Order: sequence, then C-alpha cells, then structure tokens
Amino acid sequence: SSLSYTFTLIMKFSALSLTILGLSTTLVSAKVTVIPLHKRSDEEMVLQHVTRERNALLASSNMETALHRHLRLGKDQNEIIKDYANAQYYGTISLGSPPQSFNVIFDTGSSNLWVPKVGCKHCGIPFIAPKQKYDHDKSSSYQEDGSKFEIMYGSGSVNGFWSNDDVTLAEDIIVSGQRFAEIQDAGGLGMAYSLGKFDGILGLAFTSISIDETPTVFENAIHQDLLDQPVFSFYLGDNGPGELTFGGYDPSKFTGDLTYVKLSAATYWQIDLQKVTAGNEFETTEPASAIVDSGTSLMVGPKSLVSKLAAAVGATPNIMGEYTIDCAKLESMPDIVFEIDGNDYTIPGKSAVIQAQGTCLFAFMGMDFPNGGPQWILGDVFMRQYYTVFNYVDETIGFAPVK
Repeated sequence: SSLSYTFTLIMKFSALSLTILGLSTTLVSAKVTVIPLHKRSDEEMVLQHVTRERNALLASSNMETALHRHLRLGKDQNEIIKDYANAQYYGTISLGSPPQSFNVIFDTGSSNLWVPKVGCKHCGIPFIAPKQKYDHDKSSSYQEDGSKFEIMYGSGSVNGFWSNDDVTLAEDIIVSGQRFAEIQDAGGLGMAYSLGKFDGILGLAFTSISIDETPTVFENAIHQDLLDQPVFSFYLGDNGPGELTFGGYDPSKFTGDLTYVKLSAATYWQIDLQKVTAGNEFETTEPASAIVDSGTSLMVGPKSLVSKLAAAVGATPNIMGEYTIDCAKLESMPDIVFEIDGNDYTIPGKSAVIQAQGTCLFAFMGMDFPNGGPQWILGDVFMRQYYTVFNYVDETIGFAPVK
C-alpha cells in the first residue's frame, strides 16, 4: 500500500469558532446533496492575530515547540496531522440510529473520521465551548470494533478507539457501517480544539494515507452506490456561507467550463505547480508540488519563497512568522498567479489579504516541508476564487472561477 508523505506543519493560527447550519438541499437529483458551510468573520480572525502576537512577545521562547506538528512516514505509524487551528469551514453530519449530529471540518488534507465520545477528556469547555459527544449505547446501528486509535501531535496525543456506525451526510446519503474513531482524550490538539466549535474531523483525502488503511467515508459512499458521480465539490463563500456538494457539482456557482488537472499523487489531493508570480517583483524558478487543502485557511509555501513574496507585495513579518501589510496599499498590490498545468490561476492582490479593524493580514505562511511532502498548500484563500471539483475515481481536480 502507499505510504504517507512526511512533512512538518507549523500552525500559527489559533482555533476558529464558527457557526454551522445543519441544513440540507437536494441538487439536480436525489443523489446529489449539498451541505452548507459557514466561516468565521474577518473581525474575529484579526482579533485572534493581535492576541497571538501579544502572547508570542510574552512567551517567544516556547513558540516553536508549541506549534510544531508532523506527519510520519509509513503505514505502520499513526498519521500525525495538523492541529486544525488554521481551518475555517465546518458543516454538519450525523452518526448512528437515531442520528446524533456533529459539526466537522470537511478536510481534503486527511482521511479519517473522528468525533469525541461521551466522557471524552479535553473535549471542549462546558458552557463556553461545549462539544457534541457520541454515545454508542444510544445507537441501534453501532457495531463494536475496539481497536486502539491514536494520533500524536506536537503537544501530545489524541486517542480513543475504533467503532463502526452509519454516517449521514445531510439527509440523503447514509453510509452504512463506517469505521471511525471515538476520541477519549483530545489533549494533543490543545486549545485549538477546546475553544473551537467543531466537534470532529471528516477526512476527504485518499485511503492510502488513512490510519490503519481504513476506507474513507467518501470511498465507502462510492462503493455503496450512494452517489451519482464519484465527486465532491466545494464552493466557499467570501465572508458568507459556502457549500459542499456530494455526488456532483453546481454549475450555477461558477463561470465558464471546469478545467481538470491530473493528480501527481492520490494521497492528499496533490498536483504539480509550475510557478508562482506576483507582478514583476516575484517569480519562482522551479516546479513544485502542491496540495489543495480545505482544512487550511491560508496559502502555505516554503519559508524563503514566502518571505520574498511578502516583500514583493509590501508585507512585513512579525515574531510568529505571520505577515501584515499597510491597508492603504491594498489597491496597489499585485495579483498572485499560480501556473498549474499550463493555465494561470489568479488570486487578486486584495483577496490575498484578510482585513478588519485597521489590520491587514497577508494570507500566506512560510513552512519548510521535508523531501517527499508537498511544497505548497493551496488553502481556502485559493478555493474562494475557484469552484473546486474533486474526482475520486479519475484522480483529478477541476477548477472554474466562482461567480
């Protein structure tokens, strides 16, 4: 079986608190289902940036240790994943019979489903940030597994055990007997999880990087013939609701035709990136690998290149490696262009900035990944510009400009 790629993630952004609507809409046919996605406001994001900066100045010596995350190499080692502090979009799923509802991050950068169980430690803060918790004793469709499940994070582990139950996506897609993890202790995610309003994670990458080679929810939906097409599609609203569509896509959300790009690896949703440019001031010289990751809000690239890119657009770093720019310069910021399979994909300069309360964050972060891992992460900042269709069988990603 395929091996997970190894890379280190240094997540700078703290936990996001988002409100999710658990509504469902059937689109085109009964097997095409839409789940609304909501994101937190720019005001909250900037406020947390200011708080992080202040805290970092007070405790800078502990910063790197606290923020390191890894992915290990090899199917026999548990996948070590990002801390999800840098995720923005959440939606609702249900587990069991009768259904128990959970807010989850739909994450194209991982492959497992997990939710907290009743009695979970370090799973939310009562009254302030409570979590929905799964109770298998209340589900008639629960099937015991009991095998140990553990993910190691830089600050500790997230552990529990495997179980099997039915997963409902909106109201139309019921995946029978899905193997997932009941989490007993989420301490390894720290405050990013405790204060966040998401309960769990639903991974939408490939089974090749799934812990214990457990088939993904989406792969099982395909095998159980629950979808018209083996695709799911993201439309991310700009400070408004987004949509995740299972089994097809919504042509009303984009202009022109979809342009499909073949994956370079069916692990994460990984593609080849020819180059990145910003006006006449910045251009990469070597092709690179990139993953399209709905579970990361910002754009991520090699530290040295992001530093040069930030300088080219007039952004300056702070102690945490985040960049800010003078809000008065937004109108003159150059577009940032990604060349993928011979086509240009543009993030307008102003759209590469998160602005609120007189502060403008440059939405790029620098991270250096070891060999074998992706060099760039195209996160939600990119996906807000392009309707994105993920085809599991063809191993392609389709892009079209959003309306």
